[in-house]
Amino acid sequence: MTTSACSHLNKGIKQVYMSLPQGEKVQVMCIWIDGTGEGLHCKTWTLDSEPKCVEELPEGNFDGSNSDMYLVPAAMFKDPFRKDPNKLVLCEVFKYDQKPAETNLRHTCKRIIDVMSNQHPWFGMEQEYTLMGTNGHPFGWPSNGFPGPQTPYYCSVEADRTYGRDIVEAHYKFQIGPCEGINFGVIATFDPRPIPGNWNGAGCHTNFSTKAMWEEYGLKYTGEAIKKLSKRHQYHICAYDPKGGLDKARHLTGFHETSNINNFSAGVANRSASICIPWTVGQEKKGYFEDRHPSANCDPFSVTEALIRTCLLNETGDEPFQYKN
Repeated sequence: MTTSACSHLNKGIKQVYMSLPQGEKVQVMCIWIDGTGEGLHCKTWTLDSEPKCVEELPEGNFDGSNSDMYLVPAAMFKDPFRKDPNKLVLCEVFKYDQKPAETNLRHTCKRIIDVMSNQHPWFGMEQEYTLMGTNGHPFGWPSNGFPGPQTPYYCSVEADRTYGRDIVEAHYKFQIGPCEGINFGVIATFDPRPIPGNWNGAGCHTNFSTKAMWEEYGLKYTGEAIKKLSKRHQYHICAYDPKGGLDKARHLTGFHETSNINNFSAGVANRSASICIPWTVGQEKKGYFEDRHPSANCDPFSVTEALIRTCLLNETGDEPFQYKN
């Protein structure tokens, strides 16, 4: 697909306007997840003064094709693009009857986490991504072919092995997601396996623990949680996949440091297991475990809610995951 010549704008002209004094007005960019559960949308509000907390922000709405949908601000951050005092605001989406939209998984996730707050559930999600050129080819790969075997590229440094480092550094500095890639003419994809073949995919390994797991002999509670997970393997496979299992089948092949989608496994320092207990946790007998099921394109709210339901609410059965309103 080609685009018209006028689609390429002069960035220098934009900077002239971006450098103009803003006065007391504040631009608040609201961001939400669309009906597909994967796409992002945004719209900007202009406020008379800088909001100090998310509770000071108004609610809004947008055209949901067949009816209005309502935006409820949930979290506010400094805007690294438009700079202070402007804000980025992540919003939940609700329908006209005040029920959460089907893809608003934050609503039930937060409700469940609040109920179990006395157990202090902690999460750390390592969401990987793949940098692609605008032609859909992996960034830095030969134009007509494939690079050498992938082993030399893991955590690599040299100029002939590391590509897109500027993007990674910018991402790490701001920790706001792959949007920085737009400025570099590169696209970041969360596809769990963007290139078929003998190449590593992209996961979202999720570290999980509770207060009890960090106390002396907390490994006992880790073991109990893993036993519960082993009995709900299919439930978590479905909960972790926005496409009902299709992406998980491409991700969990049993190769390239992944477990097999059909089998549950756990082990200390085993990166090919469904659940990996870090070596230090095994030695100290307390800490967290790493759920290596989730793919890069998982919904974090779906993953965290499923872990709480199984490990803390003691839900049983292997029923398919259902989105809840």
